[in-house]
Amino acid sequence: MKVVAFERSVQGTGASRRLRNSGKTPGIIYGGKDAATVIELDHNALFHALRKEAFHSSILDLEIGGKAQKVLLRDYQMHPFKPLVLHIDFQRVSATEKVHMRVPLHFIHADTSAAVKLQGAVISHISTELEISCLPADLPEFIEVDLSKIEVGHGIHAKDIALPKGVTLVLHIEQENPVLANARIPAVKSADTEAAPAAAAAPAAEAPKDKA
Repeated sequence: MKVVAFERSVQGTGASRRLRNSGKTPGIIYGGKDAATVIELDHNALFHALRKEAFHSSILDLEIGGKAQKVLLRDYQMHPFKPLVLHIDFQRVSATEKVHMRVPLHFIHADTSAAVKLQGAVISHISTELEISCLPADLPEFIEVDLSKIEVGHGIHAKDIALPKGVTLVLHIEQENPVLANARIPAVKSADTEAAPAAAAAPAAEAPKDKA
């Protein structure tokens, strides 16, 4: 994905406020051998880009003054209640250095699993992203989690999924092996089951006696 930015010469709270009022978003690029560069971006274009999943997990081509560089989105701040991007951070990447990224998970084939089709299980997504390590060229936009063989009462762990070529789990994820999804049978109470305790607790009604 391509991102167009412009260098900015002024910094500070007041300058950033004026920048936002003019429809721009302040940002910064850091990392690599070059010094950090303060930038500004068109707010509306940036706001719509942030709504795309790939913008968060892809290598971006950030262009400044006609020159492009490879970057990753590292952080951004939103206004507490307005649809306004306050600031954004990008990190330069090197083709020869591995990056650590959180990549979204796409769960597939849940509807074909025996747990769902035959046992009426409900699949719960415990995690929606996974932290990985890889070279920039190997960075996937997402990772698929195949749920076709999930069993009731069991979960799919991080080490159970097939990772793309060149991609590994970061060390702490490898050690913790967290659950990404599980299957369970929902608890359903029938009307008869709910009514039974109430009926047992109620005193038996006596039949009225005939008067002589």
